Amino acid sequence: MTISRRQMLKGLTLSPLAAAGTSSWAQDKFPARPMEMIVPWGPGGGADTVGRMVARWFESDLGGSMAVLNAPGATGVIGLSRLLQTPADGHNMGIMTSDTLMVIGVTPKTLKASDLITLGVLSRQPSGLFVKTDSRFKTWADVVAEARAKPGAVSVATTGPGSPDDASIDYLQTKGLKLTNVAYGKPGERYAAVLGGHVDILFEQAGDIKGHLDGKTLRPLLFFTAQRVAAPFADVPVAGDFGYDFLPPQMRGVVVRADTNPQRVALLSASLDRFAAGREYATYLRDQLALPDSYVAAAAAPAFIAGDLELMKRLHTLLPGAK
Repeated sequence: MTISRRQMLKGLTLSPLAAAGTSSWAQDKFPARPMEMIVPWGPGGGADTVGRMVARWFESDLGGSMAVLNAPGATGVIGLSRLLQTPADGHNMGIMTSDTLMVIGVTPKTLKASDLITLGVLSRQPSGLFVKTDSRFKTWADVVAEARAKPGAVSVATTGPGSPDDASIDYLQTKGLKLTNVAYGKPGERYAAVLGGHVDILFEQAGDIKGHLDGKTLRPLLFFTAQRVAAPFADVPVAGDFGYDFLPPQMRGVVVRADTNPQRVALLSASLDRFAAGREYATYLRDQLALPDSYVAAAAAPAFIAGDLELMKRLHTLLPGAK
């Protein structure tokens, strides 16, 4: 099943803050019942961190309670599909990552990008390839040499089929580097697989494994960026150093059903704006090694998401077998 660019943009560019007439919901107490945050990945990863952080904020800012539900599977599609089964009244929301956005935006099946609207993008981070500290791979050049000498012998832990992780490994095949992609739906399983020697390399964002980097149990080999990243990784090579033009975006945002009452959407997005202006959020960005201007508010989010989707579609054309 495919969607046209016009259909995609129509679903994404409608501002969630657009006027929709007067609703009695605007006067109702909100939240009127416990809220729920669906994290479509297992515990311990970046999406889980964002989900729990935002849940705590909504509890303190809006009152009431908010449970966090981890529902991993199918590169995030299972969890966000579950969101579509909940009432469109603003009490239920989810975390969407670039992994899921690429799946539902480039090759949509049961879930489409237009089924969701973004309350705010909270993090944007460069992706990279990491190994355990005592890995036989000391540099990216070591990986290149072995991958060319023994096609398929080097394995990489990723988030799942159709994701930027998966696509990045496929792209490297066009550069003569055939790596074996091993998918894990739970972040903890990916990390354990690399640390335990079950796979050779981890595809991840540095902030998500900061504890391992600080503890010297993992180290970076390559970042998928055009230019060198800031300290402490300024000496780590990046894709641009090797002429790789596959630079997948990685973001995490909060989403609700696209048909959620606009006044509830406005209330929730205004709360996120307040959160983004606070000290906790600034600390989060610093700790996660995320871009300092990561936040994209609801009004600008549709155009931002549409832009990422266009980039993902262009990147998809670079993959082996793409038409």
